[in-house]
Amino acid sequence: MSTGTARKLFGTDGIRGVAGEPPLDARTIYATGLALGHSLRRHMQPKVILGRDTRESSSWIAATITAALREADVLVESAGVVPTPAVAFLARTRGFNAGVVISASHNPWRDNGIKLFGADGFKLPDAVEASIEDDILRHAEEASIPNVTELLRVEDNAALPEQYIQFLIESVPGLRLDGLRIVADCANGAAAAVAPDLFARLGARIPGQFALLNIAPDGRNINEGCGALHPQWVASEVQKRGAAIGLTFDGDADRCMLAGAHGNVINGDAILLMAARDLKARGLLTGDLVVATTMSNMGLEAALKRSGIRMLRAPVGDRYVLEQMQQHDASLGGEQSGHILFPHLATTGDGLLTALVVLDLIARTGKSVDELTQDLKVFPQVIVNIKVREKKPLESIPAVAARIREAEAELEDSGRVVIRYSGTESLARVMIEAESEEAMRRHADAIAAAIRVELGV
Repeated sequence: MSTGTARKLFGTDGIRGVAGEPPLDARTIYATGLALGHSLRRHMQPKVILGRDTRESSSWIAATITAALREADVLVESAGVVPTPAVAFLARTRGFNAGVVISASHNPWRDNGIKLFGADGFKLPDAVEASIEDDILRHAEEASIPNVTELLRVEDNAALPEQYIQFLIESVPGLRLDGLRIVADCANGAAAAVAPDLFARLGARIPGQFALLNIAPDGRNINEGCGALHPQWVASEVQKRGAAIGLTFDGDADRCMLAGAHGNVINGDAILLMAARDLKARGLLTGDLVVATTMSNMGLEAALKRSGIRMLRAPVGDRYVLEQMQQHDASLGGEQSGHILFPHLATTGDGLLTALVVLDLIARTGKSVDELTQDLKVFPQVIVNIKVREKKPLESIPAVAARIREAEAELEDSGRVVIRYSGTESLARVMIEAESEEAMRRHADAIAAAIRVELGV
């Protein structure tokens, strides 16, 4: 059971909220730029790489944080609309001292966020974020911010996305997509800016046999009924178009979900299974180990075990998966939601890279994703999200704690109970997994009801 609470600003994936409202009001955003700039003062002439997604608020947030960084004597280059992992890659390979991404990932268009990366391409450690957060709160009280409407538009460097596309192509040498019928859903997000060029250069005939959908962002349609949070959409398109596979990305393209030829959704657990077996067969799976999370299905653990592969569970959040991977020198890790980490290729989850790795596996083996995952027997699992007004430790609420203990006592070795707060939204998540679907739903409903009574909005 996970019940940790977030800090004031930073959650598990940066600062996130409704654009224009605290903590994403202009004052706090400007203070964030100042705080980041001040944290880089040890460098002679610090440089920051900036990227953003397609939300209508992303441009003014980018302009605000750029103005603050420049006030702190930091050089800023903008890659424009690019996936989050593009900024991580560019920070690591092009001599930048930090990377900033303006995105709220899979959240609705009204939300936005700020993610920070170090010069090594990794998300900043918790201790560094905590130090920056203290500085942000101080600057937010003291700083005199410019009028947002008077800020200059940030000029984008078109060469930077090209360097990221080239990196993706070089990560899967020899991959060609000629003739493979594919449907890809770009969620009207950051993937829409690079996917057409990327897939065309790999031989995909667009539109032809390769359907590239949701590539017309208007500032408000990002993730709207599409993308990795709605994988059933691309699954239905795969079936409708007679495609072999579907790919779907979230708003900032750091995660990928799939669909099989029969219109079935294939999540991150199945991707981990495919990738783990392939890496093991090629002698590249360090320690025959995979790091997943508390949300990964027990069926994945069983399928990996049959292949002689161990699975460790980390708390939810790709940064925590990465921590476990580094601790155990693991070469593969990820989340059920589609964040997959290939540390020999990249420092963070990358939806486009994950898609290319899977397509390369299909090309090399001649097998479909359905064949590659046919023995994955998924335990019934339900996730209930409850909007909450505060993130009070759940074990301190007697009624909630009692329902959790009842579920754990009945399920024992035949299921799992994972209750946690979202690190990016005001939600409590109740996940129950069990051999008995009746028991699963009964306990999920009971725990969710208790949380609604005590903490519900």
